[in-house]
Amino acid sequence: MTTVPSPCTNWCDINPENGYCRGCYRTLTEVADWSDFSNAEKLEVWSKLKKRKPQTTE
Repeated sequence: MTTVPSPCTNWCDINPENGYCRGCYRTLTEVADWSDFSNAEKLEVWSKLKKRKPQTTE
């Protein structure tokens, strides 16, 4: 069985304004519980990250 990879970017800093890590955009609970999550739970977190990440204009 393949394990869903962590979105961690090794920049761990929780933004106090929204509660998301500035590196991977997970919540502190999601970061702490990642290793205990099932693959389905990990995929659910991944699906939320794009919405959480601020969009940049080029």
